[in-house]
Amino acid sequence: MLVIDGSIGEGGGQALRTSLALSLVTSTPFRIENIRARRPRPGLMRQHLTAVNAAAAIGRASVRGAEIGSRTLEFEPKAIIAGEHRFAVGTAGSATLVLQTILPALLRAPSRSTIVVEGGTHNPLAPPFEFFERVYLPILRRMGANVTASLERYGFYPSGGGCVRLDIEPCETLRAIELVERGAAVSRRATALVSSLPFDIARRELDAVRAQLGWSEAECQPLVVKESAGPGNVVELEVESEQVTELFAAFGERGVRAELVARRVCAEVSEYLAADVPVGRHLADQLPLPFALVGGGAFVSLSASPHLDTQCAILSRFLRCEVQRIRQSESAWRYEVRVQ
Repeated sequence: MLVIDGSIGEGGGQALRTSLALSLVTSTPFRIENIRARRPRPGLMRQHLTAVNAAAAIGRASVRGAEIGSRTLEFEPKAIIAGEHRFAVGTAGSATLVLQTILPALLRAPSRSTIVVEGGTHNPLAPPFEFFERVYLPILRRMGANVTASLERYGFYPSGGGCVRLDIEPCETLRAIELVERGAAVSRRATALVSSLPFDIARRELDAVRAQLGWSEAECQPLVVKESAGPGNVVELEVESEQVTELFAAFGERGVRAELVARRVCAEVSEYLAADVPVGRHLADQLPLPFALVGGGAFVSLSASPHLDTQCAILSRFLRCEVQRIRQSESAWRYEVRVQ
């Protein structure tokens, strides 16, 4: 049984999710120790336990240690079970991170699947649903996958209560791609979402975006969410280019001015645009795994985050995979995923 040190890299849930995904695809049993060792509350939280249970259900896996607070887990998959599955996080933990854990295996299942996950859809510790739908899934579709996602109900932190549906068609083979150029700008859009909060928050955030980035009023739109389990606020800035779409988000917090929330996400967009790279940091965190499963690929992004370091380290344990990093400029790095 493969033994994984969960404190590797960023020391959070990335090591667990990547290990579960690779275990399902490669039919490799594993034991992970020191789960989330570098977090204030180590061990499995509700979101991570839901990912474990989802992976166990679709992989007919034998599991030991699947309980809240557990720092050690053993996982032995058997066969991938397609079909209709429903899972509930029970908190505002990210529904899309649960979906990303089981998606690679379901792409290789013998028949189509429909997965519904209830939980957080807009959580400050995970990319929001719109990133999953408009940034991540289009990359998989370029590789040959047939996957669609729909947001059935918003779920803001800390109340949760959201719902995401994923429809997955089986795909015998996926193809390798490269994301090394951004291409010409196509469009850009700023959206300020508010739920059960004063509309003025969204207005002030969009005013700050226009002031800092120079975007037009037509490119900045508020969105009032009327059906959610609790209050929430998020500012999303979307940049569509010829070769890739990127989306950046900042979440409102109690006691933090709306203008500061907007300035945070504007800073991320400014860094991305100035570096002239196609792939932002959050997308870079998620590309090595699907690229490795098709035999390789390449992308250009900013400097590596701890989450990217973690995924690369776990890939090398399950696969004969290396992610080579080549500095192209002061801000841009080329990442080449190679599988022997």
